[in-house]
Parts: sequence; C-alpha cells; structure tokens
Amino acid sequence: MESPSRGGVFSEGTDSRVEQFAESISFDRRLYQHDIRGSQAHARMLADQGLITDAECESICGALDEIRLELDNGTLPMRIELEDIHMHVEQALIDRLGDVGRKLHTARSRNDQVSTDFRMWVREALRETDQLLLELQRAFLGRCEADFDVILPAYTHLQRAQPVLAPHYWLAYVEKFQRDRERIADCIKRVNQCSLGVAAVAGTSLPIDRQQTAAALDFDGITRNSLDTSSDRDFVLESAFVLSVIATHLSGWAEEWILWSTVEYGFIKCPHAFCTGSSIMPQKVNPDVLELTRGKSARVMGNLQTLVLLTKGLPLAYNRDLQEDKPPLFDSFDTIQSCLQLAAPLVAGTELQRERIAAGIEDGYLDATTLMEHMIRAGMPQRRAHHLVGAIVGEAMQRRVSLSELPLDVLQQHAPELDGSVREVLGSRNAIEAFQSEGSTAPERVREQIQYWTTALGDKG
Repeated sequence: MESPSRGGVFSEGTDSRVEQFAESISFDRRLYQHDIRGSQAHARMLADQGLITDAECESICGALDEIRLELDNGTLPMRIELEDIHMHVEQALIDRLGDVGRKLHTARSRNDQVSTDFRMWVREALRETDQLLLELQRAFLGRCEADFDVILPAYTHLQRAQPVLAPHYWLAYVEKFQRDRERIADCIKRVNQCSLGVAAVAGTSLPIDRQQTAAALDFDGITRNSLDTSSDRDFVLESAFVLSVIATHLSGWAEEWILWSTVEYGFIKCPHAFCTGSSIMPQKVNPDVLELTRGKSARVMGNLQTLVLLTKGLPLAYNRDLQEDKPPLFDSFDTIQSCLQLAAPLVAGTELQRERIAAGIEDGYLDATTLMEHMIRAGMPQRRAHHLVGAIVGEAMQRRVSLSELPLDVLQQHAPELDGSVREVLGSRNAIEAFQSEGSTAPERVREQIQYWTTALGDKG
C-alpha cells in the first residue's frame, strides 16, 4: 500500500534507509489522541461546509473512534514507511473506508495538522505540570504550622546571615513555584491558538470555517497568518523555557536539601523510601532522589538549547527540521513531571532535626544585623552602627561567645549609647521577633502569608 504522502510526481519508492532515517512514529505516536480529535473536528467542519456529506462525516468519525481504540490497546500495526502518527491514522482510515477516508485531508496539510496536534498536547502537558506544581506548593505550605517554632539560619554566599522562621523558608519555595505556574498560564495563552486551516503555507481556496474547528477543539482563537503559522514553534520554545525555569528551582531546592541532609549540616532527615544505600558502605543513606532531581534538570536546560538551535536559522515557512522539535520537548515534560511527582511526598515526609538546628542556631552571629538596626532606631547613623557592630562581633569571636553572652559593659565599651534594652534584640529568637517589614520573617508577617497561601492554594480536594 502506497503512503498517502507518496506517489504522483515520484518515479520510484523511498529508499528503506531514508524511511528509517525520516520516521517519527517512534516518538510522535503519543500524539494520537489529539490527532484523532483534531481529525474528527475537521471532518465535522467539512460536512457543515458541504465539502463532504453528513454520511461521510459519520463514517469517518466512527472509523476514527475504532482506530483510537486500537491505538489505546496497542493493536494498530506501526509501519516505518508511514513515517508518523498522522499518516498511520490516515492510512488506517483509508484501509477501512477507501475514497471516503481519502476525503479527510481536504483543506488540510500535515503542516497545520501537526502544529494543531502538538499545540493540544502541549496545552494538556502544561496543565498537568501546573497541577503537580500546585501539589508541591501545598506540600511546603502543609509544613508551616507544625514547623512554626523552628528557627533556621538563612544564608547569603553560603555563609550564615540572619535567622528566619522555618515556614518563611517553606513559603519562599511556594513563591518560586507560583511564578512558574504564572509563566505556565501565560504560556498557554499563546499555545492555545488553533493552527488548523492554514493548510500547507498559504491557506486554502476551499470554503472552510477555522473558527468552528478552533471552538470544537477548545482553542481560544485561531492563528492569524498562514505563513507564520506554518513555521511557528515559538510555543515550543516558550514551553521549554518555562520548564527550564522550573528545573532551576527544583535543582536549587535539591542542592540545598542535599547539603542539609549531610552530617556537617544535619538539618533534615529525608524519608528512607526516597534514599538508597551504598554497595560497599553499609552506613550510607544517600539522597538519590534529590541528586537525580538536580542532575535531570541539566537535561531540561539542554533541551531548551537544542530547540533554540533547531529553529534559529530556518527560513519561512515549514521545514522538515521541525520534526525534531518533539523529542526534546517530550523529554522535558517527562523529566519535570517525574521530578515533581516525587518532590511533593519527599517534602511532606522529610523531618527537621530540631535539636541539631537549635543547638547551632546562635553560631554565626545571626543577630548582628538586628543589633545594628537597634542602634539605628536610637538615632545612630547606619554606617557608624555597622562599624561598631563589626567591632562587637570581633570581640565576641575573640571571647568565643555569642552576642547575647557579652556583658553590657563590654558592649558599652564599643557603643556607649547602648543600655539594657539591647537584650531585647540579641539572640536569634529575639531577632526574629524584632522584624517588622512586610515580606519579612516576623512571626505576624509569616502568619499573614500562611493565611494568604492557604486561601490561594485551596484545599487538596
């Protein structure tokens, strides 16, 4: 049986080596649900426009349902010479209906067909990813009340900086993943424009209704320029970028928790169900899920680079190079979703090592900035207060004590303006209580944010 895309001007068959080289059925078969749905919408539009009869439309749609079922069950034979999923579906239709099946491709090219199918798949994958991000946000939010009493050291330059409440830290990741979800929502606006009906490159002389098929396929509208649409893969690049940003957030979180799980930090204990052992060292509990999350993020970022390079020099309009856009994006979605599926239960199941954290929370002079701001509130210029607190920290380091352990007279040797009220801001707990600004780790501000996100993210049900 000759491929529907072959024959006519061709005087000889395709070399078998070319068939193997050019096939995409090995990866684009996952578009079959979208291809069949798009084909049924196209058939109904053709019937409404009088380009096929109602009876022919019903035969086509019924046969496509049968083909979908065979693809669901894996019983439709895959043939390299048919190249892609679109030709497999069409050939199966022709095998069943003959010339009626051949009418389906009226006013349609594989260029707009592939673009439409891919847009529907990407739209669905973005929404699935958004749901997984929501579950991860809820996992972080779900820790906040139980961990409210825990103070963690916040770092800059990987050096201890200031104290923060544990829920303030958890909500930092809720914020990051919210921006990812907002990027997804914005990306969907451009993905969700229907390509069907632009045909190969210039449109069609046949009386079709693009708005009808767009509405039937739940698109927000139609693409406006046939030439642009035939070549456009901006929606692929943008999706790959959104996934790459998610990957950076996941990788940063994984790196942090890998460090936190070490003996040197000792902040967390990951659930053993998400760790593995060593083949030679029996004591090891390795955070492999976190390490693989960090490692797999590189693939997602590399896929973005691949797609940018794939499209950077293509002239208008369609070029076969664009067949290669699917494996990188499929892989990026698969990778991010697999990471997110494990991230939420890992976050929920990880234990804070409270005693270890509390035992070291005064290390690093986390209350130094709060002491400086106490002096500023008393009227001292910021630069002078900064200098004096530096000298006080130096004194504490020499004595090997915390700032709160320095006697008042020693503090006054450096800053005579200080009085007994300074005790109210020394120590990590007092420093936490001293914060006031919106967005800070002040307990009342953190509680406001917990309430905000509890409302924003809703119940799991």
